[in-house]
Amino acid sequence: MCGRYTSTRSPEDLTRLFQVTDWNPAERLSPSWNVAPTDEVYAILERSKRDADEVRRELRALRWGLVPSWAKDSKVGSRMINARVETVHDKPAYRRAFAKRRCLLPADGFYEWEPVKDETTGKTRKQPYFIHPTDGQVMAMAGLYEYWRNPDVTGDDDPDAWLTTCTIITTEATDAAGRVHPRMPLALTPDHYDTWLDPRHHDTDDLRALLTRPADGRLDARPVSMAVNNVRNNGAHLLDAAT
Repeated sequence: MCGRYTSTRSPEDLTRLFQVTDWNPAERLSPSWNVAPTDEVYAILERSKRDADEVRRELRALRWGLVPSWAKDSKVGSRMINARVETVHDKPAYRRAFAKRRCLLPADGFYEWEPVKDETTGKTRKQPYFIHPTDGQVMAMAGLYEYWRNPDVTGDDDPDAWLTTCTIITTEATDAAGRVHPRMPLALTPDHYDTWLDPRHHDTDDLRALLTRPADGRLDARPVSMAVNNVRNNGAHLLDAAT
């Protein structure tokens, strides 16, 4: 799974890297070295403009944890932070978004935990590892997004009427990630961005063909500060080597 990650690049960098055309400065997020479920996160997506044959690429701030449009309560999103690549195309919670609402979630890297037995105390602790591209490039994690209408709000113009949420697609772990945890986020390569984001592309077989496991040798994993374990902690110091 992917339950925590880092996202520290500026929106200016992201708009350049992903050729974004639309971004609202009001949605600027602070850099985070400890992104957790239900946090606001950056997402790159494409939408067709109403009454126009035009698709625009946007950088948006979405809440991590997908809430299906038919959900009765938004709290369900905290349990839908990941979608398995093996079943994402036909699971009721994800299949409509897979066909119509796909996105990329940029990250510097992600965290996984390995149980480690303390030789002194005999107790087992959870050692966090930071797993990231060896070349330092951004990870474009494949994701889905969805709109949810809050039934407790009357008017559509109310800012609380609509909630836009997202989930990360995961796959079997390879490379260094596989030594720490059996699952990992599925990152796409730049040559697949356009097809994945295009809202006019609905062929699920073609889309599933894009979701292949990354080649070995692209990820590094290293133990980092135990401070990562507390979601309230944040800052570059979280990536310090474990002591």
